[in-house]
Amino acid sequence: MSPQPTAVPCPDPTREPLADEELARGLVSGDDAFLAAVYHRWRPLVHSLARHSLGDSREAEDVTQLVFLGVWSGRAGYRPERGALGGWIVGITRRKIADALAARTRRQELVASAGSWLTLRDPGRGRPEEALDRVLVRGELARLPEPQRQVLRLTFYEDLTQTQIAERTGWPLGTVKSHARRGMLRLRGRLEPGPLG
Repeated sequence: MSPQPTAVPCPDPTREPLADEELARGLVSGDDAFLAAVYHRWRPLVHSLARHSLGDSREAEDVTQLVFLGVWSGRAGYRPERGALGGWIVGITRRKIADALAARTRRQELVASAGSWLTLRDPGRGRPEEALDRVLVRGELARLPEPQRQVLRLTFYEDLTQTQIAERTGWPLGTVKSHARRGMLRLRGRLEPGPLG
């Protein structure tokens, strides 16, 4: 009777220090244990880069999560001949940091452009045009489609970030951004004075 072949145990990437090449092979094969090992090895560097660039630990944590989501979803595109796994991860980190900085700039521009329309002013000043502005803004907000209205109200009246709005509504972050942008464009188009005729 021939001996049964013994199974060769697979290394546990979360417990055994593996070379980057082994981690990359396991990651590309779709084994999430290798993702855990990659996360454990490179998370401190990714978080440090994001924290240094963004100056905010919560944003850095968000970016860190997005980086490793990107690593997992883009693993089939990793090519070891183009560079080391660590370099690939740092490249993803730089892109996610740039995205976060661009989103922050867009948010600040949105707040600045909407501030004159959506900031509730002190009604005690006694200027009738301010009361009229508030009524007009509320009326135009009410005319927006519900998702756009909800995003703008959460942004300006509850001071939530787009990430927080996505968490509260359960919508993807990209959807929240689209609703905010379209809602602001509609409001601006309706509220800005047209040419005098």
